[in-house]
Amino acid sequence: MNGVLVIDKPQGPTSFEVVRRVRSALGLKRAGHTGTLDPMATGVLPVCLGEATKLAGLLTEGDKAYDAVVRLGVVTDTQDVTGTILETHPVPPLSAELLESALERFRGSFLQLPPMYSAVKVKGKRLYERARAGEPVERTPRPVTVHALVLRDFSASECTLSVRCSKGFFVRTLAEDLGRALGCGGTLKSLRRTASGAFGLDRALPLSAVEALGVAGPAGRTQLEGRIVSMADALPELPAVRIDERDVARVRHGVPLVLGSDAPAGRARVLGPDGALLAVADVHEGRLSYVRVVASR
Repeated sequence: MNGVLVIDKPQGPTSFEVVRRVRSALGLKRAGHTGTLDPMATGVLPVCLGEATKLAGLLTEGDKAYDAVVRLGVVTDTQDVTGTILETHPVPPLSAELLESALERFRGSFLQLPPMYSAVKVKGKRLYERARAGEPVERTPRPVTVHALVLRDFSASECTLSVRCSKGFFVRTLAEDLGRALGCGGTLKSLRRTASGAFGLDRALPLSAVEALGVAGPAGRTQLEGRIVSMADALPELPAVRIDERDVARVRHGVPLVLGSDAPAGRARVLGPDGALLAVADVHEGRLSYVRVVASR
């Protein structure tokens, strides 16, 4: 099996554990996820199978979308409700106007400080490892972009948000920063990823369903294969460049090609005559510069 299987991750397991269970269910040696979800989070987790693991780094670059519930008046060490409570404060009377005013500063592009309990690496070591070891570390704010931030609902002490953002944005940090902007502190109560790049919940299978189909024999395996997104379709936002059979071997070996003048400029999918993905490349003045060759030699 080569392609992307979109999992609707349940609450509880880590992203690594989800990949392990998918690999076991399908009897595969190679699989990897694209973009970590915290154990408490649910939703879209694309899992690359077989040769598609070569695309994982490119798929991770896509925008993400989330539905989140923020609990106000509480600050925790992990920025979510799984952590230790550090502070509690009274929540001011909430209104749509007050919340919209506070949310406005988190729209667009700005610098965000990654949380200590995160998989971000500093000097080769992940921040959560340093946090658990009690090691002090200076974090550097990173540029992020929030394309859309919608207030869906609110109560006396909670608000529900929908977020569409760039890679590397932490909704946990948004929850804490929003609480700080309101003067009462905040922490993330729940998080559901609704999209990762081109993959949405409409394509996702619950992990339990994948495991059930994996042991259901040939019929179950056929159903699973029908849900796998081909490598050629995994990056639909990129234009496709088709090559002739005589050039397939050159692409497989990373030999540069010069295309016709009508070739699209910028990043593109390089497809063989059968429509299979051979590589992802940058096209400049009709010449291919390979970003990733996925076809085996």
